[in-house]
Amino acid sequence: MLALSIEALIKIALMLFAVMTAAAYLVLLERWMCAWMQGRLGPNRVGIPFTKIRLFGLGQPLADGLKFVAKQEYTPGQVDKALFSLAPVVILTSALAVFAVIPVGSVLPADIAFGYVDHEIPLVIAPGVSVALLYVFALSSLAVYGVILGGWASNSKYSFIGGLRSSAQLIAYELPLGLGILGVVLMSHSLNLSTIIEAQAASGVWFVAVQPLGFLVFLVAAFAEAARLPFDLPKAEQELVGGYHTEYSGIRLLMYLVAEFLHMVTAAFLIVILFFGGWHLWGVTGGNATDVTWFQAIARIAVLMAKVMSVILFFMLVRWSWPRFRFDQLMTLAWKVMLPLGMLNLVIVAVVVEYRQPLESLLGAGAAWKLAGITWIVSIVAVVLATAASPPRSDNRPRLYAVPHGTNS
Repeated sequence: MLALSIEALIKIALMLFAVMTAAAYLVLLERWMCAWMQGRLGPNRVGIPFTKIRLFGLGQPLADGLKFVAKQEYTPGQVDKALFSLAPVVILTSALAVFAVIPVGSVLPADIAFGYVDHEIPLVIAPGVSVALLYVFALSSLAVYGVILGGWASNSKYSFIGGLRSSAQLIAYELPLGLGILGVVLMSHSLNLSTIIEAQAASGVWFVAVQPLGFLVFLVAAFAEAARLPFDLPKAEQELVGGYHTEYSGIRLLMYLVAEFLHMVTAAFLIVILFFGGWHLWGVTGGNATDVTWFQAIARIAVLMAKVMSVILFFMLVRWSWPRFRFDQLMTLAWKVMLPLGMLNLVIVAVVVEYRQPLESLLGAGAAWKLAGITWIVSIVAVVLATAASPPRSDNRPRLYAVPHGTNS
């Protein structure tokens, strides 16, 4: 029991260090990517303090962190001080606690530490949580309270509007997010993230190949849940200065900013684990969940991290290349597009799961990949038919702005 407690503490310490360091340097990576896409220089001068070593700007995250810590903790006079201080703690705590059930690989072999450990070590802090997806959803829902509390307690019009936008947006996109996950749960028969990866590794077919609609719905909903462009309306700088964290400064603002990046990292992990096979890669990582060699254990960590970084880079590319939605467009996309597509995907996956064995016996060799191709065709045809059957767009829409009398515009 003591050995297991020490093992868990070591995992927690390593995870906290890795996650916080990754959040800091992902900010630097995003600033470099922004500079590259806009044809200008990014951070490239800050290096080791009191030396002439610049290291291509790799000291920038340390400088930014020290700047936030050294800044004055200003609390406006009109705020609800208790809730104002509690809000960033709630959102950061929930963002960090999610990583307790997210695997960063499969297992480490039993001969680790020169024989002092006599069992394979699962690369997840809480491997026994059989309802890991429900745990992730519960903590994601708690993060919403951090945003809403910050917007309400600030007693500022910008923060208040940002909190209202956030509550409407996150509630609207929770439904498509759940529908996108239900197809994965049906095919893997589990809510445990490691088991979902093992189901894809055992069959050799990633779930994105079987349910493309579910992946599309989950991807769009994940962007909205992470409040990333083009869904960053709760904190749109051009309209709301900073939205729900307009009145924050110093370490409390840092907590909000770190939590925002951790939501993006969490979304990237979930996308990879649920739809892209997690640590699985054909011919490299093997299909067995246990009895792995050291090469396979390290390869699985590397494959999972490479996939996650690819998704994070995609998040960053979208941010600097896609314009922001209007709020009515945001809600229309959730209720009239993503929700029907999510329900359609659920029906298709339910049919595939119900008749999987007779279909595979009918298709013969390579049945899993043939079934995936049929699923893609059915999904595309269903979307085309649904689009063709939708009513035409009306020109008599309510205007989003006032028009002076006597004008035709």
